[in-house]
Amino acid sequence: MNYSRQRESILQYLRSTTCHPTAETIYQNIRLENPSISLGTVYRNLALLAEIGEIQKLSDFEGSDRFDWNTTLHYHFICRECRSVSDLDMDTLDHINLLAAHKFNGIIEGHITHFYGICPNCLNKESK
Repeated sequence: MNYSRQRESILQYLRSTTCHPTAETIYQNIRLENPSISLGTVYRNLALLAEIGEIQKLSDFEGSDRFDWNTTLHYHFICRECRSVSDLDMDTLDHINLLAAHKFNGIIEGHITHFYGICPNCLNKESK
């Protein structure tokens, strides 16, 4: 893959945040330094980066896809109030693959797990 300044700026932005941004958020932030970049360019580069495994595309959320630079197996928490997405610091549930394979005649290669609830920020708002 050839070097691309736009692609590098997308990767750099993703590495600088833990908020799992949407393509629109990435676009708005990159435009500050590169006003000539288009939303289409951001979408195309995100699709390419996800396809080659440089980033994760998180598509199981209501609304827009989210993106994560961390491609290692880890889990996400989605707040049902503010829709924020955050990483959960926990051990992986590798044994779940064996449980799923127990009565499945195919091959289980992995799993995706998301946790839902209310984030600490929203809990604090509710208690006030």
